Amino acid sequence: MLYEAMLLVGVLAFAWLLPWALILWGLDARSPPAWLGWLELLHAFAVTGAYFVWYWHRHGQTLAMQTWRLKVVAAANGRNISAGRACLRYALAWPSLLCFGIGIIWALFDLDDLFLHDRLAKTRVALLPPLEH
Repeated sequence: MLYEAMLLVGVLAFAWLLPWALILWGLDARSPPAWLGWLELLHAFAVTGAYFVWYWHRHGQTLAMQTWRLKVVAAANGRNISAGRACLRYALAWPSLLCFGIGIIWALFDLDDLFLHDRLAKTRVALLPPLEH
């Protein structure tokens, strides 16, 4: 998760730069409106969501997951997940993390070693075999 967070800093910086430079240029930066902070959080949530949903749906792996040979798959058949299921997994992962990580700790007690958001979204994280050279 730490490696994923480091990569997300670059993704968010890239996605933040132009739109927010234009927004702040058009507003008085010394006294921004109160709703601007919420808009910025919503933007970060959407950009992060687009990153995760795109990679989970298209490849089953984010850039960090590729490094660790992990892949998100459908729990029932081990295939790539749909965009809808990727969106559901993303939405469920937030409360799983923000509630003191209870959804991550859940995996320690789950019979199938699933995170709570994976259990609810009917997905799982699979370990891929090592690459043969």
